[in-house]
Amino acid sequence: MKQYTVTGMSCAACSARVEKAVSKVDGVTSCSVSLLTNSMGVEGSATDAQIVEAVEQAGYGASPKGTATESENDKANNSLEQLKAAQDALVDRETPKLRNRLIASLIFLVVLMYFSMGHMMWGWPLPEFFNGNHVAMGLLQLLLTVAVMVINQKFFISGFKGLIHGAPNMDTLVALGSAASFGYSVYALFAMTAAQVNGDMDAVMSYMHEFYFESAAMILALITVGKMLEAHSKGKTTDALKSLMQLAPKTATVVRDGVEQEISVDAVKKGDIFVVRPGENIPVDGEIIDGTTAVNESALTGESIPVDKQPKDAVSAATVNQSGFIKCRATRVGEDTTLSQIIQMVSDAAATKAPIAKIADRVSGVFVPAVITIAIITIIAWLIAGETVGFALARGISVLVISCPCALGLATPVAIMVGNGKGAKSGILFKTAASLEATGRTQIVALDKTGTITSGEPKVTDIVPDETFFEETGNHAGALLAIAASVEAKSEHPLAKAIMERAKTDEIAVAEVTDFSAVVGNGLTAILAGKMIKAGNLAFVSKFVKVSDDMRAKAVEFSKEGKTPLFFAADDRLCGIIAVADTIKEDSPEAVRQLKNMGIRVVMLTGDNEQTANAIGKQAGVDEVIAGVLPDGKEAVIRKLKKQGRVAMVGDGINDAPALTRADMGIAIGAGSDVAIDAADVVLMKSRLIDVPAAVRLSRATLTNIHENLFWAFFYNVIGIPLAAGLWYPLLGWKLNPMFGAAAMSLSSFCVVTNALRLNLCRVYDPKHDRKATPDRKNKTNKPNESEEKSMTKTMNIEGMMCGHCEARVKKALEALDAVSEAVVSYESGTAVVTLSSDISDEKLKETVEAEDYKVTSIQ
Repeated sequence: MKQYTVTGMSCAACSARVEKAVSKVDGVTSCSVSLLTNSMGVEGSATDAQIVEAVEQAGYGASPKGTATESENDKANNSLEQLKAAQDALVDRETPKLRNRLIASLIFLVVLMYFSMGHMMWGWPLPEFFNGNHVAMGLLQLLLTVAVMVINQKFFISGFKGLIHGAPNMDTLVALGSAASFGYSVYALFAMTAAQVNGDMDAVMSYMHEFYFESAAMILALITVGKMLEAHSKGKTTDALKSLMQLAPKTATVVRDGVEQEISVDAVKKGDIFVVRPGENIPVDGEIIDGTTAVNESALTGESIPVDKQPKDAVSAATVNQSGFIKCRATRVGEDTTLSQIIQMVSDAAATKAPIAKIADRVSGVFVPAVITIAIITIIAWLIAGETVGFALARGISVLVISCPCALGLATPVAIMVGNGKGAKSGILFKTAASLEATGRTQIVALDKTGTITSGEPKVTDIVPDETFFEETGNHAGALLAIAASVEAKSEHPLAKAIMERAKTDEIAVAEVTDFSAVVGNGLTAILAGKMIKAGNLAFVSKFVKVSDDMRAKAVEFSKEGKTPLFFAADDRLCGIIAVADTIKEDSPEAVRQLKNMGIRVVMLTGDNEQTANAIGKQAGVDEVIAGVLPDGKEAVIRKLKKQGRVAMVGDGINDAPALTRADMGIAIGAGSDVAIDAADVVLMKSRLIDVPAAVRLSRATLTNIHENLFWAFFYNVIGIPLAAGLWYPLLGWKLNPMFGAAAMSLSSFCVVTNALRLNLCRVYDPKHDRKATPDRKNKTNKPNESEEKSMTKTMNIEGMMCGHCEARVKKALEALDAVSEAVVSYESGTAVVTLSSDISDEKLKETVEAEDYKVTSIQ
């Protein structure tokens, strides 16, 4: 795909016009334009010159990004420069410009309103020079209005340019409304001068009431406020890309000619050997060739528990080496690293995500030319009917004035503004108008498990001492916790932290241990009071002590409940089991229940094994659990779910960013990572899942309010335009003075704003009036037909799996086979139950698993 930088775009209509123009070029097979990143991706055989010419003919600018002939090393060497250029391109420069325009506009507008409405309606005093000097007052209002119009000239340039190109937008409506008010006011001013020359002071006074300079200026100022808020939201949306880019390491320590050298990460080449010390960031993707450690991958995965690593294990750029010294071989550098790919996924998802077009935007293409046509027909019709030019012109201008798009333009943004304010008071932040509109249309909610449904912090849930070990009477559970806390005190593992927190809460004394050692992927050993203490999973501890059937059964029961059983032994005897789990949040079940009552299907995504995931899913009450989802797989799952209905993704980790952006609606938990928050459309500041149904509820109320506002805006135009055109003049003698047209316009705006204010009465946490969402027409069950599934399964017995990471590797490898539709892997039972969609040999299955360095003992 060829990438281009596009300049001059200011709204969704602009990006749509560029996309439409380029799509018409011969040889272009697909085109995607991103207003967020001011970029365009084009596929096909068309040349750069053809693409650039098409964009320029549409009224914008374009230039190719980089070159398609760069070598792999060139790309790596230039990645940092490209990253800096990309970050610079995402800087929000539009909001400060609009803010300055608004401030300057308000300065002139305040003076204008004082001279027009303040003096004329409320009799506010004026300087002596203006007393009785109506022409001077008119000239001053004209000059002040011209100043505001010059300051906001971009509305007129964009609006009339769109009209000339046959693609009118909201700027066209604003420009026409302001120009119509200004034009008629100028006409009234000249008419006033003629009346004053003739000495007709009554006519002079009447023309004073036909000045609408303040309307022309007020429209521009109000719309500038909306434009500024829109630009600010756009700038915040691109912060997701900025945050991801900032994660990229800047330097790396490589070994060349036996000497360690610190170089720029751009200079690292594929195959280079680099070293990482404890506490340092891993600079590029690689494979460990020497050393063992635990790596904090939360920057990419969002999971808080560090992953144990040993030789032949893969490591990723931007993750943190927490404990050991490791030496690695670079496998992916520059644009090929996992971090760069995540950045690309977020960018691509933003570029291909269709913006929700506002109803006013969709009708503007018909409304504007229709109003202009009606005004012209009105003037011609009255001239043919024998009326004077002044009469006919007044009727035509009345049509334009009463058809001013103020009510139509306010219908959506005012409701959005009130809805946003209501949400902010409840800790629910909608980043854009589109997000507030679209949240209520959600049909499927995908929930990340860790930090969203659960607290994200492991806690001790059960303490089961082996009574045969603790012969003395007393608190056996406390004695077991004392042993566990003493040996875990020197460990930095989050599970150890959970035990230490429980010991602190229970006021358990921690003893000093010696000869402490961490066995990567297994557990810990240490000397406590002369006894060799061993702590870890069942596979590790059972190598040294006998574990009774009862204790094994307890462990299996804990695993089914989504808990991690940790075994502790002293010398040759088992001390007991402590179960640790990431506990479910108190409000999660109620939140899921409310979503289901709204007719929304709830899906849980997690990287956990099937057994643990199902246990958490059952507690939360979700409709479906999708387990074993690797960090780069969530976006793919969302892509599939979108084929079944409108999807909202709820998450809190950096690994959720691509999925949050790919979903129709991304919702971030406020306590999560900055990148997840930046990538999302909605942020729940209180980190409560119950705010998800509240957000849907508020969005639905806002959407209803918008529909009501639009109905009033159109109803007003349907009634007002015929009256302004003089349709009832021959029959009833009714004709509309442009002044009353402007008053009617103001009344319509007042009705729209008043209706929007009713949203403040919305009770976002009250589920009493919830209604079912629109049924999903694509797939009523949202699940595959049972007839499409085959029940043929095979059970593989596998040796060597020690943890959830092992499960994930085996699961990913098996499910990559075309014949495998699902693989349920358990390291505790040492099995993989494979569901097949077509025939495949046992040898192929065995070969696939053993390629991941695990041993297959049998297949049944």
